[in-house]
Amino acid sequence: MEKELTGKWAQGVIVRKEIDKYLIDGKDFINEEDIFYRLKKNVNPDSKLIHDILQKSLSIKTLAPDETAALLNVTSPEIWEEIFQTALKVKKKVYDNRIVFFAPLYCSNFCVNNCAYCGFREANNREVRRILTLDEIKRETSSVLNEGHKRLILVFGEHQRSDADYMAAAVKAVYSVEEPAPISGKRSSIRRVNINAAPMEMAKLKLLKEAGIGTYQVFQETYHHETYRKVHPANTLKGDYQWRLYALHRAIDAGLDDVAIGALFGLYDWRFEVMGMLYHTLDLERQFGIGPHTLSFPRMTPASGSALSADSPYHVSDEDFKKLVAVLRLSVPTAGMIITAREKAEIKREVIQLGCTQTDASTRIGIGAYSDQKTESDLDKKQFTIGDPRDLDDVIQEVGKLGFISSFCTAGYRCGRTGETIMGMLSHCEEGKFCKLNAVLTFREYLTDYASEATREIGEPLILKEIREIESMDYFKNKPHLLQKFRSEYSEILSGKRDLYL
Repeated sequence: MEKELTGKWAQGVIVRKEIDKYLIDGKDFINEEDIFYRLKKNVNPDSKLIHDILQKSLSIKTLAPDETAALLNVTSPEIWEEIFQTALKVKKKVYDNRIVFFAPLYCSNFCVNNCAYCGFREANNREVRRILTLDEIKRETSSVLNEGHKRLILVFGEHQRSDADYMAAAVKAVYSVEEPAPISGKRSSIRRVNINAAPMEMAKLKLLKEAGIGTYQVFQETYHHETYRKVHPANTLKGDYQWRLYALHRAIDAGLDDVAIGALFGLYDWRFEVMGMLYHTLDLERQFGIGPHTLSFPRMTPASGSALSADSPYHVSDEDFKKLVAVLRLSVPTAGMIITAREKAEIKREVIQLGCTQTDASTRIGIGAYSDQKTESDLDKKQFTIGDPRDLDDVIQEVGKLGFISSFCTAGYRCGRTGETIMGMLSHCEEGKFCKLNAVLTFREYLTDYASEATREIGEPLILKEIREIESMDYFKNKPHLLQKFRSEYSEILSGKRDLYL
């Protein structure tokens, strides 16, 4: 009976007119012939061309397809080293020296799809299905807060039980939770809830906006049409390539300011997928004047009941992974870039230094796994395998040793620096100045409220270094009111106030 009801629900999900309005002469923007042509055309690029492209990236301009294709075709180790160094320069120019932390919270693994690489797929009989109640979501949120997190991304399978109404209720449940910090006792809550969810019609997206979601994240998984068809059966909701491809177009039209794209690397050739993400960016810029708020580039890892996840011929090596991250950083210089706990600590350490801006930590991907550790230990219940299960404090220590300041900032979203506004500030390298201020304020909170002694030993000198840099920057000398407010808020946090931002 339930399967019959779910089937009827699924029949009404896709709204064709909300696809057709974005097509160009009836076609989507992923022109495969054009992508393959540009990749072939730009084989063996000369060093001067690459140097010119790197200079364009440093001017914080989205690269053209030919320019990205040229970077992807570099073979010289020396030039790749220059690319890597430039990627970090671009990141620091746009986002300064901070790494933002978040945690994923998996709310449901019921799903009507049969994606060949995913443990949540409907045909996987090894998966134990569960959907969290709102009280369970609150308990999970409490556990995450006790680690020190201020930002969550909620993850849902595509199913009638976890529809937009459930998502909206889940968001409100998260925002309702407060917990005392373990060291200071100061009250803490989640300040930003992002969503990783299936595509939906504009009316449903407006419901999520009203609930107060932050970034809406939908990954295309693969931009290659034939591969997409192979891994997403045609009789499923996810089998409609264009419904998914235009999910973020609909979101922007529905009034969501920040959207996020991504691909699952390992399903098809990584160079093609990088080009696909660029084409996605360019079409969003063409139609709305803004690109994606963040880019994600997870590599496929073994998943429960999925042979493809372990045996794909397109698995990406560590060396190629570093290359694709650097090229994405240069191609879309205004976007945040998320390196996830799918990756092992060793490769995360390297890739963070190639221009990443965000990462998750203390990650648990089982349903209810933060408050019920037994769930997480059972590999048969996982959507995929994580490579870095370390606690938040451990990762913050490592990031600090690399010279980056940890941030839990959510200021931009609450000050109206979203959508076109933030894109303009990012392209003019102004938003990064606020990133620096708010990183110091939120890191000050963390060091006082949550940090271990070892982390404080690393963090206190680092935070003083950041303050000295702020005090010496011409940008802030020319805006004494901003500098004065920062000094005042930092002092207030030391005195016990929380959640201050600029």
